Amino acid sequence: MSSFGRAIASARKEKGMSQKELATKIIKEDGEAITPQYLNDIEHDRRNPSSDHLVGEFAKILKIDPLSLYGVIGMLPEQDRKLVRKSTPDQINQAFVAFRKKLKE
Repeated sequence: MSSFGRAIASARKEKGMSQKELATKIIKEDGEAITPQYLNDIEHDRRNPSSDHLVGEFAKILKIDPLSLYGVIGMLPEQDRKLVRKSTPDQINQAFVAFRKKLKE
Protein backbone atom coordinates (compact mmCIF):
# COMPACT_ATOMS: atom_id res chain seq x y z
CA MET A 1 0.00 0.00 0.00
CA SER A 2 1.51 3.29 -1.01
CA SER A 3 -1.35 5.63 -0.08
CA PHE A 4 -4.70 5.54 1.69
CA GLY A 5 -6.51 6.36 -1.53
CA ARG A 6 -4.85 3.61 -3.54
CA ALA A 7 -5.50 1.09 -0.77
CA ILE A 8 -9.19 2.02 -0.72
CA ALA A 9 -9.54 1.99 -4.51
CA SER A 10 -7.80 -1.37 -4.79
CA ALA A 11 -9.90 -3.00 -2.06
CA ARG A 12 -13.11 -1.53 -3.51
CA LYS A 13 -12.31 -2.88 -6.98
CA GLU A 14 -11.40 -6.31 -5.55
CA LYS A 15 -14.87 -6.43 -4.02
CA GLY A 16 -16.47 -5.39 -7.32
CA MET A 17 -18.00 -2.25 -5.82
CA SER A 18 -18.58 1.05 -7.55
CA GLN A 19 -17.57 4.30 -5.87
CA LYS A 20 -21.24 5.17 -5.46
CA GLU A 21 -21.96 1.82 -3.79
CA LEU A 22 -19.05 2.13 -1.37
CA ALA A 23 -19.87 5.75 -0.56
CA THR A 24 -23.38 4.75 0.56
CA LYS A 25 -21.88 2.26 3.04
CA ILE A 26 -19.37 4.63 4.67
CA ILE A 27 -21.36 6.38 7.38
CA LYS A 28 -20.07 9.55 9.05
CA GLU A 29 -20.47 10.32 12.73
CA ASP A 30 -23.64 12.30 11.97
CA GLY A 31 -25.30 9.20 10.48
CA GLU A 32 -25.05 10.40 6.87
CA ALA A 33 -23.13 8.56 4.16
CA ILE A 34 -20.11 10.17 2.54
CA THR A 35 -20.61 11.45 -0.99
CA PRO A 36 -19.25 9.71 -4.07
CA GLN A 37 -17.24 12.90 -4.78
CA TYR A 38 -15.61 12.74 -1.34
CA LEU A 39 -14.71 9.09 -1.99
CA ASN A 40 -13.35 10.01 -5.43
CA ASP A 41 -11.18 12.70 -3.81
CA ILE A 42 -9.88 10.13 -1.29
CA GLU A 43 -9.12 7.55 -3.98
CA HIS A 44 -7.21 10.15 -5.99
CA ASP A 45 -5.21 11.25 -2.91
CA ARG A 46 -6.73 14.71 -2.85
CA ARG A 47 -8.11 14.11 0.67
CA ASN A 48 -7.65 11.80 3.63
CA PRO A 49 -10.46 10.69 5.92
CA SER A 50 -11.29 13.41 8.42
CA SER A 51 -11.66 11.20 11.50
CA ASP A 52 -10.77 7.95 13.23
CA HIS A 53 -14.40 6.98 12.75
CA LEU A 54 -14.11 7.14 8.95
CA VAL A 55 -10.88 5.13 8.94
CA GLY A 56 -12.74 2.50 10.94
CA GLU A 57 -15.67 2.56 8.53
CA PHE A 58 -13.43 1.99 5.51
CA ALA A 59 -11.58 -0.80 7.35
CA LYS A 60 -14.81 -2.51 8.38
CA ILE A 61 -16.59 -2.32 5.02
CA LEU A 62 -13.53 -3.24 2.94
CA LYS A 63 -12.14 -5.74 5.49
CA ILE A 64 -8.76 -4.02 5.78
CA ASP A 65 -6.72 -3.89 8.98
CA PRO A 66 -7.27 -0.34 10.28
CA LEU A 67 -3.69 -0.13 11.55
CA SER A 68 -2.37 -0.53 8.01
CA LEU A 69 -4.66 2.30 6.89
CA TYR A 70 -3.37 4.54 9.67
CA GLY A 71 0.14 3.68 8.55
CA VAL A 72 -0.36 4.88 5.00
CA ILE A 73 -2.08 8.05 6.23
CA GLY A 74 0.87 8.68 8.51
CA MET A 75 -1.09 9.09 11.72
CA LEU A 76 -1.70 7.16 14.90
CA PRO A 77 -5.07 5.78 15.97
CA GLU A 78 -6.70 7.72 18.82
CA GLN A 79 -5.83 5.04 21.41
CA ASP A 80 -2.14 5.36 20.50
CA ARG A 81 -2.28 9.18 20.48
CA LYS A 82 -3.53 8.94 24.09
CA LEU A 83 -0.57 6.73 24.99
CA VAL A 84 1.85 9.19 23.40
CA ARG A 85 0.40 12.05 25.45
CA LYS A 86 1.11 10.06 28.64
CA SER A 87 4.64 9.04 27.61
CA THR A 88 8.02 10.62 28.10
CA PRO A 89 10.05 11.78 25.10
CA ASP A 90 12.48 8.91 25.76
CA GLN A 91 9.66 6.32 25.71
CA ILE A 92 8.35 7.73 22.43
CA ASN A 93 11.82 7.66 20.90
CA GLN A 94 12.33 4.03 21.98
CA ALA A 95 8.98 3.07 20.48
CA PHE A 96 9.85 4.64 17.12
CA VAL A 97 13.26 2.98 17.10
CA ALA A 98 11.57 -0.41 17.64
CA PHE A 99 8.97 0.43 14.98
CA ARG A 100 11.60 1.32 12.36
CA LYS A 101 13.65 -1.77 13.21
CA LYS A 102 10.61 -4.01 12.73
CA LEU A 103 9.75 -2.45 9.37
CA LYS A 104 13.31 -2.90 8.10
CA GLU A 105 13.20 -6.67 8.83
